[in-house]
Amino acid sequence: MKNSIVSGTEGYAEQAPVLLVQYENLSFEESYATEVNLFPQIRSKILDIGSGTGRDAAWFDERGHDVVAAEPTKEMREGAMRMHPSPTIRWLDDSLPDLDKTKRLNKTFDFIMINAVWMHLDEDQRKTAMDAVACLLDQKARLFISLRHGPIPKSRRMFAVSAEETIQLAARYQLVPLYNRRSKSIQPTNKSAGVWWTKLIFERQA
Repeated sequence: MKNSIVSGTEGYAEQAPVLLVQYENLSFEESYATEVNLFPQIRSKILDIGSGTGRDAAWFDERGHDVVAAEPTKEMREGAMRMHPSPTIRWLDDSLPDLDKTKRLNKTFDFIMINAVWMHLDEDQRKTAMDAVACLLDQKARLFISLRHGPIPKSRRMFAVSAEETIQLAARYQLVPLYNRRSKSIQPTNKSAGVWWTKLIFERQA
């Protein structure tokens, strides 16, 4: 019997072999060149939601952070574990909007990464997801969210999500925007298709 597909992950299992190579071709430093100075600089508890190939989780792990990587697509998660076989990354089969397995760890985080995931959630799911994420953030913790804009690839489920909506939703949880930047995609296929991104960083206030 087939496992049910997690809402928002449509197309990823079938394309995993290609995506695992494609996403790893861009380094962490290339992807976050203008944001990385706002990421944790001292040992921190990191949660990478929708960790994909594990590239970002591995980058934090290599710098001594305590990393949990949540990825619901088995093919992506197992591929990530093969490419980044660190014994100190905790891999979870978990997903937005509820993050049930992550919540059961009974821990909070200093930094939560949600890269190229949020636009896969519909409006109701985004509300549920922000509530779940906020509960996992320590005071003064930071949250990174990137939003994809442009043509939607075949077989994918995506929604048009604005920075303004995301900022308003985050404000309900005392999440204050520190960073808001638009940029063209640096991934060649997306760049040629006219895809662009909004990158947001929030800080949890008391």
